[in-house]
Amino acid sequence: MEPGVLYGKEWETSIRRWRVILADDHKMLREGLRSLLGDSEFEVVAEVEDGRSLVTAGAALKPDIIITDFTMPLLNGLEASKQILHHDPTIKILMLSMHQSASYPIDACHAGLRGYILKSADWRTLREAIRKVLSGQLYFEAAVTRLALRSLDPPKRNGRVEGDLTQRQREVLQLLAEGRASKEIAGVLGISARTVEFHKYRIMEMLGFHSVPELAVYAVKIGIVE
Repeated sequence: MEPGVLYGKEWETSIRRWRVILADDHKMLREGLRSLLGDSEFEVVAEVEDGRSLVTAGAALKPDIIITDFTMPLLNGLEASKQILHHDPTIKILMLSMHQSASYPIDACHAGLRGYILKSADWRTLREAIRKVLSGQLYFEAAVTRLALRSLDPPKRNGRVEGDLTQRQREVLQLLAEGRASKEIAGVLGISARTVEFHKYRIMEMLGFHSVPELAVYAVKIGIVE
């Protein structure tokens, strides 16, 4: 064997592979992404189906890139991404979403995500987006960029916007909209049921609503839940 030359498995293990986490609550889509990325260039180190699992996996595995859906149970992809980037801003996050509303790519950009691409995109576009994001560039698909440029104002209600809520309030809003009881929410968030009730009524006061069903409809409209 020639000195300094790598053969077989030695060569394979010397290749730098990009570590990827896939986050989507649809197993079929995750399997499709895994198949797409199943080559020597990428290594899928985890697949998760909810936002809280994504936060945990991101902190534990420290991937090069996370590809996440927006709408997921327990915590949406945007809020999960914010928490991940707060602790490790070097992780690159690409959002793969069905939402075409202008507010979504704007929110993603403000949160520090590196790209936003629609689920209707083809595989070639997705791979291009992944490579550009990994190289340090931004990648916002042309279709959503045009929408974002047309409207830069987020949804409003009684002069308030969803962005006025704190991180904890947005978490409570999503869980309430998913139909979860205060005691269950308390268990998920590690707080008391009384604190959940306080957040619930504070959210309703801020947004001008008077019931949980109204909050749920609002959460659907702004894409926090389906």
